Amino acid sequence: MKDARFIFVFVLAAMMACNSSTKREKEEKTLADKNVPKVVTADIEDGIKANIAKKVEEGAGYFKMDADGKELRLQLVRVHTEYLSNLGPRRHFACVDLADVSGDVYDVDFFLEGDPGNMTVTETTLHKLNGKPFYTWKKRKNKTWYRVPVEGASSDLLGVIEGDDKFEFHYEVTLPEMKESARMWIPVPQSDPFQTVKLVTLEAPVEHQMLEEKKYGNTILYMELSPEHSGKKVEVVYDVERHEKKPYEENSSPTQYLDPSLLMPVNDRFAILADSIIGNKRDGGTIMQARALYDHIIDNMRYIKAGKYGTGDAVYACDALTGNCTEFHSFFISLARSAGIPSRFAVGASIPSDRDEGGIDGYHCWAEFYAEGKWWPVDISEANKYTALATYYFGRHPANRIEFSRGRDLQIEPGPHSGPINFLAYPVMEVGNTPAFPETFFSFRRKAEHETSEKLVSLP
Repeated sequence: MKDARFIFVFVLAAMMACNSSTKREKEEKTLADKNVPKVVTADIEDGIKANIAKKVEEGAGYFKMDADGKELRLQLVRVHTEYLSNLGPRRHFACVDLADVSGDVYDVDFFLEGDPGNMTVTETTLHKLNGKPFYTWKKRKNKTWYRVPVEGASSDLLGVIEGDDKFEFHYEVTLPEMKESARMWIPVPQSDPFQTVKLVTLEAPVEHQMLEEKKYGNTILYMELSPEHSGKKVEVVYDVERHEKKPYEENSSPTQYLDPSLLMPVNDRFAILADSIIGNKRDGGTIMQARALYDHIIDNMRYIKAGKYGTGDAVYACDALTGNCTEFHSFFISLARSAGIPSRFAVGASIPSDRDEGGIDGYHCWAEFYAEGKWWPVDISEANKYTALATYYFGRHPANRIEFSRGRDLQIEPGPHSGPINFLAYPVMEVGNTPAFPETFFSFRRKAEHETSEKLVSLP
């Protein structure tokens, strides 16, 4: 019995020592955490810019890197602020676009360590060349990330969610400094057979109204502003359910989508080029003809955000053979319409498929063409990035998207002094009669199946 009491006392003492040790470790960790400065994304942005500036100074005006034995001489284009991340105490991630003297644009991933004002780069890797990735990222169960070669990546890592998707979408605008009265137009996404959109909240510093654009059926948020509203925000939150888009029928005439737009001409130049691209496929039907145009653009254009990109100028796209999604699809639409194939333009945003919340890298646009009694969705710029999905993007748009507006040369009343709106993704704003460009930020949060918003208001 005496031995049993001795053993009990020994075990109890050991447990108390263990608990004391665990408690001491927790206290030490808490103290250490308190000594780690709080880091916000602006700190990481400053950190990566400072590191790049130092390398540029050392490299006689260029950020130098090696790629397949070739020395790249790079200059900063932009920091992807939507991807800046704090990975843990004194560990950070940044993604940056850098342009080479050759004209190629590289997306470079950086890992950093340190505190605000004193960060150093620990790892640098080339992620994309002209929009085409060498690898993508996948999250482990413990919420850490690792690289996956594109060749072995699943469709969700290449930007595709098939079937359905549900998410909350945030559209945020920060008003610029205004020294006189101003007006602003913002797209309002509408419900259709492929997306159900409900307004959760709309916060603005002034009264607003909804304008109806009649030709394409768009709804546009309009407000009149004054200098005292400088620096204030307009924030709109939507609840969205989106379905994967496949070829579909529509009870409307497609013939209006053969007409030219200001930056998407229909003329002999595009007709001759389209005829040479289609060649002997002209006897194979409209779908085969459209596929020939689609493949030609994939094979000949490069996704580069440089020069006169982002306007959707088909002539520029045809000449430069570079641009972003607007150039890819404007070029396709001019070719298709000039070949007698009705085609149309839409713009919105792609929702990241490999994570469930955070910022979104700007707008995205796409096209549709009419053949065999149906509208066929295409996304040529994404097919150009992920050639393994070129077949998918000919006739499919994934579920992880939201459409803001359709069409080009939008006319509304009251409208901008500058005339018809080229296309509407970011706000169109005028201070007096001068165009202004307010800071705009998109973000999202993917929703679990059981989630519903507490307050939903159907859009008009």
